[in-house]
Amino acid sequence: MTRRTTVKTAIGATGALALGVPALAGTAAAVGTSDESAKLRGKKALPNPVLHYLAPAADWERESLPIGGGALGASVHGTLATERLTFNEKTLWSGGPGSAEGYDFGNWTAPRPDALADVRRRLDSEGALGPDAVAAELGQGRRGYGAYQVFGDLLLDVPGAPAAADASYRRSLDLRTALATVGYTREGAAHSREYFVSHPGGVIGGRLTADRPGRVTFTLRYTSPRSDFTASAAGDRLTVRGALKDNGLRFEAQIRVRTKGGTLTAGADGSLTVTGADSAWFFLAAGTDYADTYPAYRGADPHAKVTAAVDAAAGTTYERVRDTHTSDHRALFDRVALDIGQQLPDVPTDQLLSGYTGGSSPADRALEALFFQYGRYLLIASSREGSLPANLQGVWNNSTTPPWSADYHSNINLQMNYWLAEVTNLAETTAPYDRYIEAMREPGRRTAKEMFGTAGWVVHNETNPYGFTGVHDYSTAFWFPEAAAWLTQQMYEHYRFSGSTAYLRSTAYPAMKEAAEFWLANLRTDPRDGLLVVTPSYSPEHGDFTAGAAMSQQIVHDLLTSTLEAARTLGDAAAFRGRLETALDQLDPGLRIGSWGQLQEWKADRDDPADDHRHVSHLFGLHPGRQIKAGSGWAEAAKVSLGARGDGGTGWSKAWKINFWARLGDGDHAHKMLSEQLKNSTLPNLWDTHPPFQIDGNFGAASGVAEMLLQSQHDTVEILPALPASWPDGSVRGLRARGGFTVDIEWAAGTARRVVLKASRTREVTVSGTLFAGGEKTFRARAGKTYTLTPES
Repeated sequence: MTRRTTVKTAIGATGALALGVPALAGTAAAVGTSDESAKLRGKKALPNPVLHYLAPAADWERESLPIGGGALGASVHGTLATERLTFNEKTLWSGGPGSAEGYDFGNWTAPRPDALADVRRRLDSEGALGPDAVAAELGQGRRGYGAYQVFGDLLLDVPGAPAAADASYRRSLDLRTALATVGYTREGAAHSREYFVSHPGGVIGGRLTADRPGRVTFTLRYTSPRSDFTASAAGDRLTVRGALKDNGLRFEAQIRVRTKGGTLTAGADGSLTVTGADSAWFFLAAGTDYADTYPAYRGADPHAKVTAAVDAAAGTTYERVRDTHTSDHRALFDRVALDIGQQLPDVPTDQLLSGYTGGSSPADRALEALFFQYGRYLLIASSREGSLPANLQGVWNNSTTPPWSADYHSNINLQMNYWLAEVTNLAETTAPYDRYIEAMREPGRRTAKEMFGTAGWVVHNETNPYGFTGVHDYSTAFWFPEAAAWLTQQMYEHYRFSGSTAYLRSTAYPAMKEAAEFWLANLRTDPRDGLLVVTPSYSPEHGDFTAGAAMSQQIVHDLLTSTLEAARTLGDAAAFRGRLETALDQLDPGLRIGSWGQLQEWKADRDDPADDHRHVSHLFGLHPGRQIKAGSGWAEAAKVSLGARGDGGTGWSKAWKINFWARLGDGDHAHKMLSEQLKNSTLPNLWDTHPPFQIDGNFGAASGVAEMLLQSQHDTVEILPALPASWPDGSVRGLRARGGFTVDIEWAAGTARRVVLKASRTREVTVSGTLFAGGEKTFRARAGKTYTLTPES
C-alpha cells in the first residue's frame, strides 16, 4: 500500500487549534504538547542515570566522581577515615603576565621579517619540509606559558571510621540532580554524605548526617601541594589566602561550617572540628584576581566576592541552596531523554564497564545511554556563564603540572568540547566559549601583525587564559594558524541552531569577519595550479609541512563560506562580500581523491594505506564541517581513508570517528567506534582517557550518539540518519536541529514511527527519513507551533 505521512499541529497556548499550517498528507488533528512528551517517553520509566561504586576512590583519575558548577569543580573520593574533595577554580593558572620566566604571548621575541616568506619559497621549490626544519625557522621556546593549578584538597577527618568493606558502603553520582553521595553504616547508625557544586550560588556544598543523634564528628582542613598560602580558622569560617609564586596571582577560598546539635571549634592550625552533631554542612567559595582583559589579565582582589558567596549560602538553609542547585541543573539536563532499550542492572558502574561487550544486551545499552548523558552532565558541570570554557580536563585537575598543562588545545580539543552543546540542547553552556574567543581576538591581532604582517586575528596550536596566540617550538604541534577560523565555526553553528540575527551581528560575525580578513590577506597562489592555498600548512600532528594540506583548505573554505552567508544575512558591504566570493572561486577546496581511492590528506598524492595515525584531520569537511555529503564521491573516498586508519587511536580520536561514521550514514560502524571507546578508552569513573584523562572524548562521544539519531548540517532535518542495528527500538526527546527546531523521535524495528518538531522560528523546513515514501517532505513551520509526523499505510 502507498505510505503516507501525516503532520499534526499542536494546540496553542490559548487552547485553540493552530491555523494556517498545511497537512502534508492524511488529516490534521490537534495534539497537546504535554501529551507529546508523555507518549514519546512511553509507559516505562527510564533508568535513573546514576554512577555507583562499592568502594572509595583509590585513584583520582580513574575513580573519583566529578561535580561542578562552571568556575568551580570538585572530585569526590568517598574515603571514610579521611574524605578527600580535590577542588578547582578555573582561573587559578600559573604563567602569563608577571611570570617568573617572562611572558611573550608566544609572539616572536625578535623580528623575523623574511622567515615566513623564506619557508613559503622553499615549499614552492621543494614541495615539503620536515617539521624540525620549519620549527627552526618559525618556532621558539615557550616562556611563561603556565599551567592550570589544582586549588587544593578539602579533607574531612572522621575519627574511628570503619573500613568500607565492613560498612555496607555505597558511593554514587546522580546525573539528573548533580549530587554525589556516600553512604555507610557504623555501630548501627546509617551515615550519609552529600556533595554538589551550585552554579547559582557559586559554592561547593556538602552535608554529613546520621540517622541517630550525636553521631557526626569530623575535622575539616585544607591542604595543597603548593606552599604559597596561609590557612586560618575563626568561629565557623576557614580562610585560605595566597598568591602563586610564579606570577603573583592572588587566590582565596573560604569555607563555613554549620551544625545541628553538637559543637564547632576552630583550631589554631586552621582547622574546624565538629563534635557530636546530629548533622553538619559546609559551603566553600573560591576565586582569584584573574580577569580576561589583555594585556595585564588582573582584576579585583577575590576577597569580597568569595566572602559574599559563602556568606549568602551560609545565611540560608542547606536545603534551599541544594534545591536551587538541583533545579538549575535539571533545567538543562532534563531537556533530553534517550531510550535505546536500556535496563540498568544493579551492579557497580565499574563492573558494568568491565562487562561491556559492545553488543545489544540491555546492560550494554544502559552503559551507552549512561555515557551519552554523562557527556551532557560534564559539559553542564564545567561550562557555565561567568567562567572560562571547559579545558582539556573540563574543570577538574589534581596537579600543579597537569598533562599538556590542562590547557586549551585549539587543533581540535577545545572545539570538540562543544560539539554536543547545540544538538543536545545545551546552548547556554557555550557562553564561556564565546567570551573566551572574544577575549582572544586582541592578542590575536598582535600575533597576526607581528608574525604575518597582516590584519585579522590568529591563534595557533594551543592557548591559555593569558592570550597566548603565538607559537612554541614543539615541531609537530606548534603551527596551526587555521585555529581561529575553526574556533569561529562553533559561533556560527550557534546562530544556525538558534537563528538569532542579534547574536550573529553582535558576537559571531565580528569574530568570523576578522578571522576571514586574516585569510584573505594570507592565502597564496599555488604555482602548481594557480589556486589559493594555505602555506605553510601542517596536517595535525602528522607528516611534513606542505602547501595546501587538506585540513587547512577545508577549514578556510568553511570559514569563508560561513562568513559569506553571514555577510549576506546581515547585509554587510557588497565590496567585502565580493572579496569573499572571489576568494572562494579561486580557493583550493582541499578535496582530492588519490590513487587508492582515498581522500588525500595532502595536495600531493602521498597517503600511505598502512598509516593508522590517530588524527584523521583531512576529513574535517565531513565533520565537523559540511563540505562533504553522505553518498557523494568525496564521502566514498572518506570511507576509504577511515578504513585505512582503522578503529584504534586515542580516546578523543575514537570519539571523532563516531561522528565521521555517523555523518557517512553507517550507524553500525559508528556504534562500533562507540564500543571501542568504551572498551578501551574509558576509565572506571567513565572519564575518557587519551591516556591520560582528557575530557574531549566524553564530549565527542555524546556528540556522536546525537549524530546517529539526528543531523541537520545540510539544512535538512535528517531523522535517524545512522541508526545502528543494536538499537532497533527506542526514542529520544529534546534534541535540537539547525533552523530552530526541537525534535523528538520514536522508532521501532529500525524505522521512525513518530517525530515531533517544535519550531522556534517561522521558516520552511525539509524533513527526511524513513517516515516518507519519497524520502523527504517540506512544509512551512510557524514559530511556537508543534508538528507531529507519523507514517500511515
